[in-house]
Amino acid sequence: MLSSNVLVLNRSYLPVDVTSLRRAFAMLYQGIARAVDGQFATFDFDSWAELAANEEHETIGLVDSMIRVPRVVLLQAYNQIPHRQVRFSRHNIYLRDNLVCQYCGDGFSRKELNLDHVIPRSRGGKTSWSNIVTSCFRCNRRKGGHLLKEVGMHLLHSPRRPRWSAISIFSRKNGHYKEWIPFLNTVDFAYWNVELDQD
Repeated sequence: MLSSNVLVLNRSYLPVDVTSLRRAFAMLYQGIARAVDGQFATFDFDSWAELAANEEHETIGLVDSMIRVPRVVLLQAYNQIPHRQVRFSRHNIYLRDNLVCQYCGDGFSRKELNLDHVIPRSRGGKTSWSNIVTSCFRCNRRKGGHLLKEVGMHLLHSPRRPRWSAISIFSRKNGHYKEWIPFLNTVDFAYWNVELDQD
């Protein structure tokens, strides 16, 4: 239970991180954060501990009592939104390509896919978002060390760095709770309505 997830909001009530329940209680106790309930009221550690712990809410035992589990905490001094760039990792490449071979279009499990350089490394291809795709073993063998046009193959989608919204980043983390939903929707609204830079 202490390793379960708690959504962390900045002072503007925008999600900035997901932390463990253990860390959330430490932040409450130190006065760094306040717990947020379902009516958006905030509580310091003492006032949160005074709330009735009943069957409606998750609870955790203290030495002499029970305390409600906060699923959302509000930072008292932090008002920034961290810039999150999607990390170049196997996991995120599989997420981007949705476990689909980018050559034949068939869906597979993780263990039935591998990562392929569109332009082979032997031909100067880089290991980057724009040159790595998921491929099934059959397509990977067919392509080998050749360029796509040499073997008559085509990509389903041109590979690029994903631009996931903050809502999808938080939704992908394990332990998404109903208490998070109002705050994730705020992020979605802000993400889709922010003015973009033009070239």
